Amino acid sequence: MTQKRTLHLLNGQSMYNYFKMTQFLEEELMIPFNEAMCYGDTCNDVFSHEFTRMRAKVHHVTPEQYTEITLKPLKPLLYRDFTHLSLWFDLDMFCQINILTILAWLDQTDYKGEIELYIVGDRFEVKDHFTLKAGGYYTIYKQVLIQKKFPTSIFPDFLKIGIELYLNYLNKDSDLIRYIKKYQDVSEEELVTKLIAEFQHYGLGDIQYLEMIKLYR
Repeated sequence: MTQKRTLHLLNGQSMYNYFKMTQFLEEELMIPFNEAMCYGDTCNDVFSHEFTRMRAKVHHVTPEQYTEITLKPLKPLLYRDFTHLSLWFDLDMFCQINILTILAWLDQTDYKGEIELYIVGDRFEVKDHFTLKAGGYYTIYKQVLIQKKFPTSIFPDFLKIGIELYLNYLNKDSDLIRYIKKYQDVSEEELVTKLIAEFQHYGLGDIQYLEMIKLYR
């Protein structure tokens, strides 16, 4: 009889470090998804060589560095070293597009198992829980991240909000870009702090905001 082995995929190193520090899921296998899929270009074939090359360029690292930072921690996922899979993500746009990417890869690789999706709050407390299958998410991924189109059908419902934010936040008339242009005289560091506080629903970090400030000023 196969022993149950649950893999918990967490949205990023901060959540991973917090769960370790608090000994949450202490006896379980946890791995972080160290990405920001809501920012920069991607390609059809998730986690392929082309994907690695493109995402490394987005993050200004070498493909080797990207592999070490992002793909190496994902080995238990990529090699299917689990019998059950749980995803732990926040509700902001950053997390939602990361969720979509993971679900797309699972769909692309024909994963048929049930997936437990836990939505957590600001202090990583569980806010909601869903059980879903990966079927259909690869199509949604391509529509959203490649074609920049809004899908006709999305589940769970909260994913719609993240996708809508993603498809609009870099438009020149978005609330985020207008805010950046409004504060022309504020230093980059101060403006980054303001943006993180004002636009928590985007979930973007200082690196993404600095690039956006340089681009739109």
